[in-house]
Order: sequence, then C-alpha cells, then structure tokens
Amino acid sequence: MIHGIFLLVAGLLLTSSSTTTFAAEQKPMHALLITGGCCHNYALQAQQLTNAVAKLAAVKWTVVMEGGNGTRAEISLYDNPDWAKGFDVVVHNECFADTTNQVYIRKITSAHKAGVPAVVIHCAMHTYRAADIDDWREFLGVTSRRHDHQSKYPVKLVEPRHPTLKGVSDKWVTPMDELYVIEKLWPNAKALATSVSEQDSKTYPAVWINQYGKARVFGTTYGHSDDTWRDENYLTLVSRGTLWAAGRLGE
Repeated sequence: MIHGIFLLVAGLLLTSSSTTTFAAEQKPMHALLITGGCCHNYALQAQQLTNAVAKLAAVKWTVVMEGGNGTRAEISLYDNPDWAKGFDVVVHNECFADTTNQVYIRKITSAHKAGVPAVVIHCAMHTYRAADIDDWREFLGVTSRRHDHQSKYPVKLVEPRHPTLKGVSDKWVTPMDELYVIEKLWPNAKALATSVSEQDSKTYPAVWINQYGKARVFGTTYGHSDDTWRDENYLTLVSRGTLWAAGRLGE
C-alpha cells in the first residue's frame, strides 16, 4: 500500500482527445484526496476514483494516504493553516472513528466553511463520530454512528434531475455494500437518493448535497466494497459529484 503524500498526473492530467469538450474548455482542476484508516481497500478506491473523474475532466490529483489501518489518526497535512489552498475540491474518504481532538477537527472544518468544496464518501460519515462537537457532522450534512449489514440495496433517485445523477440508472441496485443509518439530515442538506433498511424498514438518505458555510458538499454513504468501486453507476455518481462540488458541471 502507498502511504504519505503523492501526486497523480499520468493519465489524469488529460490533454488527449478522450477528454470531453467541456473539460477541454477549462483549466485543469486541482483536487485533493484524503484517504486511509481502517476497514477498506483505499489504494483501489483512490485508483478507481481518479480514473473515473479523468473520463470527465482534466484533473491534477494530490493524494494523502496516512493513518495506517487504525481509528485514531491525525493527518499531518492539517497542521498547515493553508492545507486546502489551491484546491478546487477536497475528497474525504478516510475512516478514523475514534479521533476526538476538537482543535484538530476544526482545522479541517474551518477551511471548508470558508469556501473549499468537498466530497464525503462512506466512512467519512463515521470519522470523528466519537467527538463531542458537531462541526464535522454539520459539514457532512448528516449524522451517522452505525450501519446495517452488507447487502445489495436498491437505490431510489428522489431528485433524478440533479446533475450529479445524470447517467445513474433509476433501477440501480448496489453491489454488496453497507447502508448507513442516518440519525439526522442537517438543515442545509438535501437528499438526492435513498435506500431502505432491511433491518428496520426505514428509508435513509444514501446520496445528498449540503451547503456548509460557503462550501458545496456532495456525499454518499456507499463505497464499502471493492465491487462497489467497480460499479459503473457508483463511479458515475462519485465522479459527477466531485465535479459538481467543484462547480465544474456547468448547471
């Protein structure tokens, strides 16, 4: 597994004819991916995400993969007050449930509240869940502390015209994945797609958008299994969500 900070350029900073006309008309997007922690194949997920977004836009990725496979890490990047400077979007795909340092958490959320767009994926929703403050949860747009068992969940598109859902099938059923129990959808968040729990029969947001301060946030609780990260509907969703958060879909 790759650790630390590295830059992905080859095959991602696109100049070939495979880049869409839309993407070619804009400057390359600068994106930061924060990933690592317990429970998932983060190397595969980073590769799949960056490759999927590359089909839609010219992107220069900086990937930070730290924290090992534990639940209490603090990423050293955030010690820099300007950690988010120069990035058009930050993707959070980390899993550190037991990190509770309030000062540390607010180093992250303050940058987003000031206007840095974000994408939040799967275990990002359980990251910092043990913290006493709600800053991270308000940033995410949802509060979640647990998930249901793995299953193949039908996804209902409740806002099918939203640009992030273009190309996502209205008959999409996930590969084996976890449905997160959403305790609260925050006031500035809006559900775009939902799934029904097989345990309590309740409907939970599975895809949403959020406005956190000046920042757009796109989120999904799906993304646990390798099969999900190979699923075309899922890759379409997260790649378009990344461009939407960065204001690159042109809607």
